[in-house]
Amino acid sequence: MAILLPLQIIFIRLLAGNEWLIESWYSRGIYPYISRIMRWSLGILPFSFGDVLYTLLVIFSIRWLIKRFKTRFKKPKEWIVEMFASLSIVYFCFHLFWGFNYYRLPLHQSLDIDNEYSTEELVLLTEKLIEESNKIHREIVQNDSVKVDIPYSKAEIFDVTVEGYDHIETNFPELTYTGRSLKRSLFSWPLTYMGFNGYLNPLTSEAQVNTTILPFKIPTTASHEVGHQLGFAKENEANFIACLVTINHPDPYFRYCGFTFALRYCLAELFRRDRELGEKLIKTLNPGILKNYQEVEDFWLQHQNPFEPMFQAFYNRFLMVNNQQEGLRSYSYVVALLVNYYEDVENAF
Repeated sequence: MAILLPLQIIFIRLLAGNEWLIESWYSRGIYPYISRIMRWSLGILPFSFGDVLYTLLVIFSIRWLIKRFKTRFKKPKEWIVEMFASLSIVYFCFHLFWGFNYYRLPLHQSLDIDNEYSTEELVLLTEKLIEESNKIHREIVQNDSVKVDIPYSKAEIFDVTVEGYDHIETNFPELTYTGRSLKRSLFSWPLTYMGFNGYLNPLTSEAQVNTTILPFKIPTTASHEVGHQLGFAKENEANFIACLVTINHPDPYFRYCGFTFALRYCLAELFRRDRELGEKLIKTLNPGILKNYQEVEDFWLQHQNPFEPMFQAFYNRFLMVNNQQEGLRSYSYVVALLVNYYEDVENAF
């Protein structure tokens, strides 16, 4: 079994260069069946089976290390083979159950959306998102200086998240979501101090949400993780899907979260290109929206710790190894998808 690990790595490196093959035989072929089976079977559990599995893996790993220290790492041939055999199994399961999705076609090709845009198009979209955000903000709170509070419990937010996918599946059949497996992470507290909103467990296909974060952030986070469940592995693609689902949601609070989420991406990219214009446009936002942005910033500042950069750097490296060269910094591609999505919508009418 141990010898299979380097063979797997070579095989995946060779296969990774053929996006069409992975898209056809895995992402649109066997993966939807694997994912649905996992979601239907584990989604009925009221807790995260994946988190329990991770806990057991950590316990067994610690026991294994203790045993090695007690024996002073004697008989290296035995424990090295044992270690690589275990890694080989995990590596195989990771790719079979989900990981091949990292090498599928880019989302703009899957959804038939362009991925190029100009600064002028970026400015026009940013102005449109500001207009929409201000409008729905006033509709909800009737006061442009008051921040929006999500009136749902965290469990209710999960239910409403699924409704968003039901609403959009007619126009985007690729986003059809059946067999709900969207759960609160048992590790929400440590995830907060690691700087993460949520994650998908690739071994169990459970979408995990850190429910200690502000309710304002849960709609887009939950939608993001469901996007991962549906086979869109890259962070920037899942972020665009979160925008797509929430801005088209029938619920006004979800639309507010979606528009302001998309707007942050556009503003970040605009500030990178033209800071003066970005500062000018942000002044046209309702003060209440800025308060929602500020409370998110304050939340993460309150939970900063010396180890967070280490976790972020580790995950960033993980993303780069798995075909996401920009790692966590992927504003431009999300914005490109948003710009061209809106252009397609406007041209359809």
